[in-house]
Amino acid sequence: MTGNYAIIGEAQRRLPDEATIAAIRARYPVEPEIDAVLTRKMHRRHGPGYIPAALERLVEGIGALVTARVGYPVEVADARWLGGGASKLQVLFDLKWRGLNAKEPRVDTLVLRMEPSASITESSRYREFEVLEAVQGVIPSPKPWWVDGDGTFLPYPALIYGFVTGVAKPSYDAGKVTGLGQNYGPELRARLSGDFIGMLATLHRIDVHGISGMAHFARPEVGSNQAAIWRVNALRRVWEEDRVEEEPVLEVVYRWLIANAPPLDHVSIVHGDYRSGNFLFDEEAGRITAWLDWEGASLGDRHQDLTYAAMPSFSHYDEDDTTLLASGMMSATDFYAAYEKASGLPVDPIRLTYYGVFNRYLIAVLTIGAAARASRTRGTHQDVLVNYLIGLGWGALAELRDYFMGAVA
Repeated sequence: MTGNYAIIGEAQRRLPDEATIAAIRARYPVEPEIDAVLTRKMHRRHGPGYIPAALERLVEGIGALVTARVGYPVEVADARWLGGGASKLQVLFDLKWRGLNAKEPRVDTLVLRMEPSASITESSRYREFEVLEAVQGVIPSPKPWWVDGDGTFLPYPALIYGFVTGVAKPSYDAGKVTGLGQNYGPELRARLSGDFIGMLATLHRIDVHGISGMAHFARPEVGSNQAAIWRVNALRRVWEEDRVEEEPVLEVVYRWLIANAPPLDHVSIVHGDYRSGNFLFDEEAGRITAWLDWEGASLGDRHQDLTYAAMPSFSHYDEDDTTLLASGMMSATDFYAAYEKASGLPVDPIRLTYYGVFNRYLIAVLTIGAAARASRTRGTHQDVLVNYLIGLGWGALAELRDYFMGAVA
């Protein structure tokens, strides 16, 4: 194809030169930190694929990072690999140190979260660190301690945060991939749903203008559609840089998303992956103990989180096999109504439709684009998971097509 659709070819995607990278950056402007992350991804393609990082090397890097930050030697003990995290590498360890004030000896159990050489979701450890700082004391989440955003001490950019307790799946429904059609059962979901809705409402009501941090986030203005444009362009750029075959429907949807980007009526912290499977909970108490996976957070429109939580991929039918439960909690209609009551913010049907298209576009781009490229470049430690997601991507593309046709009808 010619014109706006075909910018670069497969050879340029495999080994992009500076002119190729510059052309893509100019065509699809995004937030500065997202630009830095995606540009770094393209430069990495000239290096080796994923090389397993020895645990000893990571322990050494953790020790060097923390020592540099606190100003005295520390000890990293009992390091072990931690599951979960999708496309990120995670290590659980005990830090023996004297705290930030270098006084009393203490031991803290912490987590190293680090990206490999290629990832399903290329993201910024600076942004993940900063949003975790911003929500401390407001939304239950891991406490961020230190960030190595440029990979100075560790093989790849990384952050260190506190270990939190809880489970991601109920004991009686632990066999499926976390978050995909997770069934909490009627009793547990009745107890979890209040936290699920209330915490999202609280997140979206945080006064972003009163936050002094979040330096790596661009701040959109009320009345502007810039936040939506940034997010859509970021995904279009990922598709241009990563795809392994052509799917013109994604170009059609991209142009519609740009042409119909709605202006903001309220600037919220958007989690970006708010759904079942991304929170830990106490099964006995029936309460959410922590929200995880903040790497896709942005400042933007609350409807992005609302429609994402209600995606069919993260839903299942109730016991009567009649009502689709958003993230295993309640019908989308009831979810939106409960959120509106809890937050005091209106839920706009036009924005719901727009971000319903956006989130389906996002999943299609990440599965048949980014995941496929990560697999082809042998850049990840999660080959089985990545290839599983690629398979799901064709269903996601069909869902995008059908939903989009309904949206524009």
